[in-house]
Formats: sequence, C-alpha cells, structure tokens
Amino acid sequence: MAGLEIQCDCYCLRQATRRVTQLFDRALAPLNLRSTQYSLLSDIGRLGPISLIPLAEAIVMDRATLGHNLRPLEARGFVKVVVGQDRRSREVSLTKPGRDVLAKGARLWRDAQQAFEDAIGRDESARLRAALLRVATADFGED
Repeated sequence: MAGLEIQCDCYCLRQATRRVTQLFDRALAPLNLRSTQYSLLSDIGRLGPISLIPLAEAIVMDRATLGHNLRPLEARGFVKVVVGQDRRSREVSLTKPGRDVLAKGARLWRDAQQAFEDAIGRDESARLRAALLRVATADFGED
C-alpha cells in the first residue's frame, strides 16, 4: 500500500485501528485476552460499579455490543453483572479475578504502548491521542 494516498478518514482510522489492535492483542496473548477485552476491564475498573447504559455511552459503544463484549468476561469470572436498583437496569463491576488479570496485564499493556511510541514517536503519539480524543467526542450532528 506504499505510495497509495487514501482520502477517506473512516478508512484510514479503521486501518490504523486494526494495526494497533494487532500490536496490543499480541502483547495480551499470554493472558488469553484481546485488547478490546482488556480495555473494557480497564474502563469498568475506572468507572465501576456502573450501569450498562452509562458505561456504553462513556466508551462510545451501543448497549447491545457492550452486552456481547461483556458475556465472555462474565463467563471467565472477570466481571459481575447484577440487576440495578430500579430492576430494569444492569450494573457491572470487576471481580477479584478481574482486578487480578487487569493488574497482570498492566505491564504487557505498557510494553505494547512503548512499542507503539518507539515506532511513532512519543510526541507524535501524544498528539495523536489528543486528536483521537477530539474525534471520539466530536459532535458530527447525528442527533
């Protein structure tokens, strides 16, 4: 693909995301976790216990996809999903095994982050994160 200039932001973002996901998936392979699962555990650890709808909103994911992604983590005993206070909602939190695997993955995650920064550059990585955060929180007029 060298020399090919793509003028589609969506295409370029998805392609870059796939490449970075591969890097982090390889790093987390010893824990039998994918980067998406580790990120979700991290979000739950940071935000939880939390109801599913606010969690989905915080991580820019629809509720159905969140439920689909939680099931394997729940089956492995990393998260607990319980009925919320109003009986219609569900609340998710980390379990002790979830906190343990999150802690074990921290070094692996940092190693992948370092590999990314080694390839892209530390300053460029920081600028990229800032730009991507703006993209993730942008109002594209969809409401």
